[in-house]
Amino acid sequence: MNLNNDRFHVIGGTAVSGEIVPQGNKNEALPACAAACLTDQPVVLENLPSIADVAVMWEILRSLGVEVDTSGSSARIHAAKDPKSDLPASLCSQLRGSVTLAGPILARTGRVFLPTPGGDRIGRRRLDTHILALQALGAKVIPHADGFELRGRLTGADVLLDEASVTATENAVCAAVVANGQTTLRNAACEPHVQGLCRMLVQMGAKIEGIGSNVLSIQGVARLHGRRHRIAPDCLEIGSFISAAAVTGGKLLIKDVCHEDLRMILQIYGRLGVEVRAQGNDLLVPAGQALEITHDLGGAVAKIDDAPWPGFPADLISIALVTATQCRGTILIHEKMYESRLFFVDNLIAMGAQIILCDPHRAVVIGPTKLRGARMTSPDIRAGMTMLIAALCAEGESVIQNIAQIDRGFERVDERFRSLGADIQRRS
Repeated sequence: MNLNNDRFHVIGGTAVSGEIVPQGNKNEALPACAAACLTDQPVVLENLPSIADVAVMWEILRSLGVEVDTSGSSARIHAAKDPKSDLPASLCSQLRGSVTLAGPILARTGRVFLPTPGGDRIGRRRLDTHILALQALGAKVIPHADGFELRGRLTGADVLLDEASVTATENAVCAAVVANGQTTLRNAACEPHVQGLCRMLVQMGAKIEGIGSNVLSIQGVARLHGRRHRIAPDCLEIGSFISAAAVTGGKLLIKDVCHEDLRMILQIYGRLGVEVRAQGNDLLVPAGQALEITHDLGGAVAKIDDAPWPGFPADLISIALVTATQCRGTILIHEKMYESRLFFVDNLIAMGAQIILCDPHRAVVIGPTKLRGARMTSPDIRAGMTMLIAALCAEGESVIQNIAQIDRGFERVDERFRSLGADIQRRS
């Protein structure tokens, strides 16, 4: 179903309360689907999120001749024959994550054409690190007006990434695990979803050391075999649900989380006066949060900024910002990675939030402010969820348009919020 014209109608003021099981990690699911192309044996992925981006990835794989059979939250991916090596431009334009196919297809077939990928409009997103890493492993790069062609037999090398890019790390790892010889990958990203991909590849027969660090040592192997792999819980969705419960005053139990992946997220939420408690494998957000910002030492204005793992995730910066609008005190939000990510704040200002957008990367939030319902349009996945959280705690009705952006990253978000007591309806 085409959801581009759908919108959410939200009546705010109801506490988000109850129990929720987080979806599988979107940012692990996409490269895991791509990595399944490295073997001619079936790979079964479990706990995949039922989101639009994963569905587009399946379409891309099928267009390459890869068998994809789905059942519930699982998929069986079987690249029995060598996949086609030209990625479809029409589908890649819908999905930034399509870039993670470059390394696996190049490694499997010796050639790949990577069209310019699409994705969120949050500023320039470089492909340089991907291309340079694959070039260091022996790929010949042929630029085209609409993308890049890469060819060649891959050989292990000592590779220093020019930035700790998550998807470039994933591409380089997928290429190196079947390259001839030893690869040392330096300045590698080590986010939980990168670790999950590396563990999956090890289960498939790859030899990777240093998982969880920024230096990976990879010994290439002749071939990989099929495997069953379970996608980890999505820590970004967990962070979003924590915010929704906190700003609406609800009591929420989030089931089956990975506590280690959440340490910095919970530390930053603590700075906003949001208390979260571990209960075995679960996480409890108690009702009636203090929501008072803790000043820095000496009474200085507090700051939240994003950073590579184990720092605070860039994809949660907008969620932290909307949370701060409901907290007592002043805080500086510093988004370092994307020059357009904070441009959604004019929607929050129209709802009554006191926010000073200092420049494309910094915003000062003064709270708490009572938000009022408004009509908004979602520019990207994370800003869309931010607007939804704002609508849930606002007075009156809000309308959020272009919710196809939210559907790209969050599974049945309207149904799941309704199960927690929210007044939210999807309308065409």
